[in-house]
Amino acid sequence: MAPTLTLKAHTSWTDAWQRCLTVAPEAFRDDRVLNLWGAAWQADGRALPATSPVDGSPIAGPPRLDGPTAHQAVRASLDHHRAWRHVPLDERRARVAATLDALTEHRELLALLLVWEIGKPWRLAQADVDRAIDGVRWYVDGIEPMVEGRTPLDGPVSNIASWNYPMSVLVHAMLIQALAGNAVIAKTPTDGGVACLTLACALAAREGIPVTLVSGSGRELSEALVRAPEIGCVSFVGGRDTGAAVATAVADLGKRHVLEQEGLNTWGIWNHTDWDTLTAVIPKLFDYGKQRCTAYPRFVVQRELFDDFLAAYLPAVRTLRVGHPLAVEHPDDPYPQLDFGPVINAAKAKDLHDQVAEAIDRGAVPLHRGRLTDARFLPGQDTAAYVQPVTLLNPPPSSPLHHAEPFGPVDTIVLVDTEAELLAAMNASNGALVATLSTDDEATYDRLAPQIRAFKVGHGKPRSRGDRDELFGGFGASWRGAFVGGELLIRAVTRGPAGERLPGNFPEYHLMP
Repeated sequence: MAPTLTLKAHTSWTDAWQRCLTVAPEAFRDDRVLNLWGAAWQADGRALPATSPVDGSPIAGPPRLDGPTAHQAVRASLDHHRAWRHVPLDERRARVAATLDALTEHRELLALLLVWEIGKPWRLAQADVDRAIDGVRWYVDGIEPMVEGRTPLDGPVSNIASWNYPMSVLVHAMLIQALAGNAVIAKTPTDGGVACLTLACALAAREGIPVTLVSGSGRELSEALVRAPEIGCVSFVGGRDTGAAVATAVADLGKRHVLEQEGLNTWGIWNHTDWDTLTAVIPKLFDYGKQRCTAYPRFVVQRELFDDFLAAYLPAVRTLRVGHPLAVEHPDDPYPQLDFGPVINAAKAKDLHDQVAEAIDRGAVPLHRGRLTDARFLPGQDTAAYVQPVTLLNPPPSSPLHHAEPFGPVDTIVLVDTEAELLAAMNASNGALVATLSTDDEATYDRLAPQIRAFKVGHGKPRSRGDRDELFGGFGASWRGAFVGGELLIRAVTRGPAGERLPGNFPEYHLMP
């Protein structure tokens, strides 16, 4: 009989919230978070109810502003930008470094907020915080040559990002944009992360970083955060539908932009025999339930290797550990070691279940379906946001799982017989961020990899967004605007010599670094 689990001591949402009130009383009220604009915390906006994906319990929701107030916030940010851009680099660097020290001091609280707000297991929540801190420190230490001969933009950088990496993507970008001499604006993601971002921005604001943090619907705030003439650059991370609308707006206005969008990242198997290596990597590919832009939800497998592939894949996927990220046998036990917890909310879980059921009904073959009864839960807790791993063979072309990223723990497998079919299946989504090809022959990899439409292609190993000096971008519809990573991130948010062509994917040109 499985042991009865309990919540790890001192990790409840109430505990986390009380710590927020103590650490940053200027940014939190008893029942809500505040917006930050005009260099002050504002008790404006309509605070929406929200629930944790972990167990469906109430947590702080975003205080949503209306459009006119968002325009006021943008105009105020421009005033801060005009002052900040003249602050000497040494002072900017000292203030960002002090912010990193403060984030480090409150690392565990930031991670705990990520657990409750977006369902990250403790290991991955800590990694999100650490990657933000370590990544920005790399820029602090090496910023001088990157900004030499360059100047800040004419207006602040507007950041609109998805909920899955509030620290290592959003806060990381904001602090580097500020280090380069820009004021920064961020919209809190609608689906989660508002308390974590509020705490991080409070720590940055205390050090004099010109940061604005507002909440609201994308439709309501887009005129201010994307189209307003005060905005110097738009940085977006999210889905293709929303990204396409942003891309159209910034192209029409001629604005600097960085738009990272989803794509169907694929893993190809061709003339391959190193199955032990594949077995070892499969669980890692399910980190955070594949809710990340560089997840691999599609395997494209040479038909004659399918039996060997299954022999390597199925034992690995059956080892996945899923459950409540804070459920332990004894209150003082270490945090549970999980591959993933819930997806972002119950609506997303239902959508995934429906897509899987529809695909099977139309001909997909279920190869593996985990059982929710095998997951680790507290007695009687709400489990509506949990999805156990699923693997389907040959999803039908009519299914969204055939051509789009599920953003959840659902793998699909497509069988092919020729190299041409392999490439066509790996390029199914008109561009991707990452891809991998597992093949024993180096010459085969060298010949096929350039034909895979992904910014990064691994040889038998997964690729990721990367840190520090590793560049990042996308092909096709997965990316619009300037590429980032390393010095390219600084170039994307600064002005260089007249006529400079930034590496990136633009309507008028595509330039690789």
